[in-house]
Amino acid sequence: MQSRQTLPGRQTAAYRILEFVALSGEFPTDRLSRLPGGEAYKAHVIQSLKQKHLLRTFYKDGLRGYRLTAKAKGLLTADRPERFLPYLAGAAETNHIKSEPARRQRLHRIAETAATMQNAGAAIFPDEKPEVFSPAWDGRPQIFITAPAFYNSREIKELGIEAVKIKGARSAGVLLTESAVFVIYNLGGSLMKWQYRAEMRTKALMQTILCRERLPEQYAPEDVKGLLLGDNMELAATILSGEGGRQYLLLDGSYEHFYYLTNDRRGEKLLRMMCNAELSEELEALLLTDLWEKDEGLPIENDAIDGSGSPVLFAYTCDLPRIRRFDTALRLQNKAGTLICFDFQAEALRRCCGEQVRFQTINFEKWERRFCI
Repeated sequence: MQSRQTLPGRQTAAYRILEFVALSGEFPTDRLSRLPGGEAYKAHVIQSLKQKHLLRTFYKDGLRGYRLTAKAKGLLTADRPERFLPYLAGAAETNHIKSEPARRQRLHRIAETAATMQNAGAAIFPDEKPEVFSPAWDGRPQIFITAPAFYNSREIKELGIEAVKIKGARSAGVLLTESAVFVIYNLGGSLMKWQYRAEMRTKALMQTILCRERLPEQYAPEDVKGLLLGDNMELAATILSGEGGRQYLLLDGSYEHFYYLTNDRRGEKLLRMMCNAELSEELEALLLTDLWEKDEGLPIENDAIDGSGSPVLFAYTCDLPRIRRFDTALRLQNKAGTLICFDFQAEALRRCCGEQVRFQTINFEKWERRFCI
């Protein structure tokens, strides 16, 4: 009873903040805006949690983050052990945080990624989703992913010896939907130095564990895709233009589909649509109203054909390899084509495409209101 009397109510903003700090180990102070609630109100809640000795700010090496106090850890694990023990007990990385800047930066990236996933409607806590990466899998009844579920990189490591294969990989985790497996990367505000072999081993491990061993009735190897999160569309433009150095993993065909979403409300809404087949089909049907169905025989990747017979590509999910293939094919064949994207994506994508590519934009705000995203 003491934990219920001392902790904030489970449905309050204060409790949700404590949940996120528990899950991440250290939640970056400059990403508090990614959590639900008004900014002034959340600032007040943070101050209250500090006064109650449930939360503290840790600052070192230019990184500032929120951490739980020992009192908060004890109260949370007593209140909801099935949710918090995996994060707040024993030698868990989120319970005993290393002070090295690189390790703390990774905690911050995973924390923000989890916020994006939850805001997009995905389950993020262990008691909300199937134990897909449990090392003790043999004999379990067949499961099926019926709602989006995000598993962070620490949960994947629960596989044990199998997870050693992806040591050094930069993935923040994996998002499972009814029809796809998304390996998630969070760039933040800068490009990433890729460990190519480690990332390919990550993809191969997902194909083996999920598509061949544990969920073969639901996923095929080609359902494993990449998904990048970044703070702005400028990063996407840098990658597409080839100015990002060794970013070849994103465009060389290692992943046929590698999507790019911004770390903000717009990215969350797009991800929610990508997780919902009905919403995706509804938007596609709307766009096809004035177009012809795609031409499978055309030597240019397309989603539709316009009235003049030119190819049209739906690029609102910002599938970087697909956009590159479309632009390259148009250049090589000296043909015109149309790329359809959201208005906030257009400027960055336009700089990376040739003159053959015409742009048609979707007003994001109108789309959000019409589809009640």
